Amino acid sequence: MPEIRRIGDPVLRTPAEPVTAFDRALRALVDELFAAMYAVDGAGLAAPQLGTPLRVFVYDIGNRRRGHVVNPELTVDDPDELVRDEACLSVPGQIHPTPRAAGVTVRGRDRMGRPVSIRARGQLARCFQHETDHLDGKLYLDRLSPAVPPPGPVRGHPA
Repeated sequence: MPEIRRIGDPVLRTPAEPVTAFDRALRALVDELFAAMYAVDGAGLAAPQLGTPLRVFVYDIGNRRRGHVVNPELTVDDPDELVRDEACLSVPGQIHPTPRAAGVTVRGRDRMGRPVSIRARGQLARCFQHETDHLDGKLYLDRLSPAVPPPGPVRGHPA
């Protein structure tokens, strides 16, 4: 199982490249992303988090809301800002209240190249925004207000 890249790894700060080949290698990458996400009990995982700089992410927030998106384009449908605790597999031990849009639509392709369009609100909208940020070379920490202290251990969690 590949290791999830952590904060400080340059791949996490580099915008990912669009997928151009919808082939066996892409299908294997999607499978690998799901396996790695489930191995650490995550809700989403983007290809750069495994060191692959391609615009692909997977998600599973439960309640049959599971899937993947290749070359996602995110549109904000409801700009009301919701601030909720957020964490990231690439920033272990950290949880911070993070502002996100209340509703979004993500459009892209599945691993076979078929069009995908998903409207999302709540937790799924937050997940899509978080994973799309990874594809743009951003971490959720970038969305925190300047008043938030630099990353450190979460109270009650070891560093």
